[in-house]
Parts: sequence; C-alpha cells; structure tokens
Amino acid sequence: MASSLVRIGEAAKRSLKEIAGQRGQSMQAVLDQAIESYRRQHFLEGLNQDFAALREDGEAWKEELAERAEWETALQDDSEDR
Repeated sequence: MASSLVRIGEAAKRSLKEIAGQRGQSMQAVLDQAIESYRRQHFLEGLNQDFAALREDGEAWKEELAERAEWETALQDDSEDR
C-alpha cells in the first residue's frame, strides 16, 4: 500500500494512539476509518443542503415529488411477480 507523510499535532497523535490501542487496531487503520467517516458526513451534509435549497423552490420541489411518485409506481410494477 502506498503511503504519505502527514503531520498531525501532538494532541491528535495521542488521541489516535489511544483509540488504536482501545480498538486493537493500527493508528493507520483508525485514521483511515476516521477520514472515511468524515467524508461520508461531509457528503450527507451537502446533500441535506441541496435538498433544503430544492424545498425552498416551490416549483422544483413539486417536480421532485412528482418524480418520486413516478418511481414508486415503477418500482411496484412487478412486485406481485416475486
């Protein structure tokens, strides 16, 4: 696995080392998981902001709800065949 040098503060290093010890994982594994968690959180926050903006636009929100209704119908088309 390729690696890169990243500098972190002493407090962050102590926390990382403590968490790694508690979990029985390497500091790299804990850091990788923390970054992935932060990436997902950031993505969902952006998504929430986008939907909030969409809801503020009355016409666009009506179109969104209509499209959702179409998808619900389409998803139920073959539900009895299963």
